[in-house]
Parts: sequence; C-alpha cells; structure tokens
Amino acid sequence: MNVMSPPEHLMLSAAHSDRTRAARLVAFGRRRGLLASVALALVLTACSPRGNSTQIRRPDIGSQADVVQASQYWSERFNANPGDEKAAYAYSRALAAQDQRAQTVAVLQKAVLANGSSNFLKGELGKAMAANGQFTEALSVLAQAHSPDRPDWRLLSAQGAIYDQIGRAETAREHYQSALLIAPGEASVLSNLGLSYALSGDLNAAETYLRQATATSKSDERARQNLALVIGLQGRFDEAEIIAKKDLPPEQAEKNISLLRGLLKQANTWETIRNGGKEVTGSSSVTGAKAPAQASRQTSGPLSLLQR
Repeated sequence: MNVMSPPEHLMLSAAHSDRTRAARLVAFGRRRGLLASVALALVLTACSPRGNSTQIRRPDIGSQADVVQASQYWSERFNANPGDEKAAYAYSRALAAQDQRAQTVAVLQKAVLANGSSNFLKGELGKAMAANGQFTEALSVLAQAHSPDRPDWRLLSAQGAIYDQIGRAETAREHYQSALLIAPGEASVLSNLGLSYALSGDLNAAETYLRQATATSKSDERARQNLALVIGLQGRFDEAEIIAKKDLPPEQAEKNISLLRGLLKQANTWETIRNGGKEVTGSSSVTGAKAPAQASRQTSGPLSLLQR
C-alpha cells in the first residue's frame, strides 16, 4: 500500500475540497438561474447538424413570429410525409425553439416509425428525448443510430452528455475520448469534455479542455461563454469578462460577471446549496462552510453558462 507524505495528503484533500465546492456552485447556479443546465447544451452541441452525412441544414429561425410561421409550414410538410427527413427535422427544430419538448419527441418518434432506416432521425430522436429528460430511452435510441463498427462521433458525444447527466462521468469521458479519436480537435466534443469536468468540480481540467475548444477554427460562442464561466468560478473575473465580451454586448457581459461575482460572494451560498437551493438564515460563510460531497445533476435547460 502506498503511503502519502503529510504534505501531499493535505494537498490532495484541499484539491478535493475545491472541486466539491466548485461542483456545488455549478449546481446551485443552475437552480438560481445564473447558469442554465448542462444537459441540453451538451446534447445540442454534441450533435449539431454541421457536417451531417444527410446534409440537412438547421432551419433559420429568428423571431417568435418566424418560429410560428416555420412551425406551421413544416407541420404541413411533415404531416404530408412523416418519413421526410428534412421536414421532420425542420418541424422538430421549430417545436424545440418554442420549448415544446414532449411534442418534439412525439414528432420524431412518428418520423422514425415512418422511416426506420434513417439513422439521422434516430439520432435526432435520441437528442430530443435527452432534452426532455428521458435519458434511458435516449441512450437506447442513440445506440441504434450508429454501430461499433461504424461509430458517429456526434452520437458518441451526445451519449457522453447523457452519461454526464445521470452521474456517470467516467463513462461520459470515455465516449468523448472515442469521439475525439474519430474527430481530433473537434471543438464541440472538447467543450463537452470540459463541461464534464466542470460538473464534477475540476475547474482546472475544465479550463484546459475549454481553452482547447476555443482555440480551434470551429469554436463558437457557447464554448467561449462556458470558458468565461469556468474562469469566473475561479475568481478571475476580469479575465472572464474579457472573454465574455467577445460575443456579448459589453453591458451584458458585465452584468453576467457581476451576477457571478455576487453569487461567489454570497455569505450563505454553501448552506443554501446544502438546503436544496432554498434560502436559509444564520448560515456560515463560504469560507467556513463545508460543501456536500457530490453535485446535484437535476437540470432542465442549456448550459451556455453566461447567457444573453
């Protein structure tokens, strides 16, 4: 048996404490509305239609009026031919834009029944199920959408996101690493991997992978805003604000960082976290409080962590 020297043992204990607190802070922030949940962002980022083998593009959806109009148009196209991949995909995206998650799942289930040979539709159904909190069903459907001899890195990343949601971080990271073997340096997978470490409270590892994600030519706003959050969670607010301003209006970036700063300074943060997100009085300070051992993974929306 290996015996650690006292200094090393103390250092490891301190690191574990920091990670536990960081994980709890992420979970608390999600419940308080500063951070949105990890699940949907992971899934949507992992399986964006960019580079999809069917070459189906995401429909352009802007204002609420555009969403309603698109929904009506694609509803008619879909009902005329439920097996049409383009119509099913576009209609499901219009529904998702209106946060109609259950109906999105229902539409894609009907599409898969009508076109059972379409792995693309199965993948979309799996993602929609995950967004609707149907994690077990989502994993089953996604497993049918590709095979070990012909794996799809997008689906591997989506499966990893779901495993993160149900608390199986190691399995999640195995899927991300498998995806990276197929698509080395893929920004969306690196971003998901970074968020996986953020969920478990390892902000140093999270920052490492998110920096890799933001350094690629395919990086997008979500990865940069997630990096800003992870850096802000470490107390480096000025640096976080600079990154946030690359995509957000200056006043919005400042507001986001201010909210995060206030959350970190809140005297009873850890007692509130321990109490399931409910405010308590007479609690100890952040410095003196001990965070629980494992972060909650109850989530409901996307984690572009510092959102507009």
